[in-house]
Amino acid sequence: MIRKRRREEEHENLERWLLTYADLITLLLGLFVILYAMSKIDTPRYGELVAALTGIFGKGEHGVIQGHAGMVPPPIAGAGGDERAAIEKEVKKEMSGTMASGLISVEQNERGVTVHMMEELLFASGSADLKDASLKVLDPLAEILKKMPNDIRVEGHTDDVPIHNDKFPSNWHLSVARAMTTAYYLIERHELTPWKIAVAGYSQYRPLLPNTTPENRARNRRVDIVIVTGEPKKTAAPGAK
Repeated sequence: MIRKRRREEEHENLERWLLTYADLITLLLGLFVILYAMSKIDTPRYGELVAALTGIFGKGEHGVIQGHAGMVPPPIAGAGGDERAAIEKEVKKEMSGTMASGLISVEQNERGVTVHMMEELLFASGSADLKDASLKVLDPLAEILKKMPNDIRVEGHTDDVPIHNDKFPSNWHLSVARAMTTAYYLIERHELTPWKIAVAGYSQYRPLLPNTTPENRARNRRVDIVIVTGEPKKTAAPGAK
């Protein structure tokens, strides 16, 4: 009896490795199927899936689906074009008198609508203090911006001529200071919503024209106000009271 039981136990153990092997093969097959499926994304169906999940989990500020990173495809080129066109038309209409001077221009780009304001209009050379004359431009522009739910970016730019004085040791400092001064005026004087406004300084590294002539350098010394489109509009400041 003892010998017979030992033979049965040995027979039961002989083929157990096949179960582990079969499980491994099944897992590998599943992995390859998933990888293949991920490489063949059906964009329309993916959009339907995202829309369905968004409806289930909600689309508020704290929704599960909301975000700007990950596998969600970027906005389709041209999306928001109607919004940009309407904003550009409104800005040009209200600023037509100033635009005739050539010191302010408006254009559409991938981020939204950008209002270029030349240094000559806003600041004295090497200064970040707004001229009195600049208020005739900023005041009507602020009234337009107040009507819009869009986020606003205020960006300072310089030419490539180095600056070094007691107040600004570099063009970086000057470009940021000018953007800050402009943004602060819009917030303090016209009560634009602070959490909708961002400030950036790019020094000489994003010129409109090559810094090869005095005329080109004058065009590059500017402050840009970007009316951002193609992003969800915020209705309340996170954490605001």
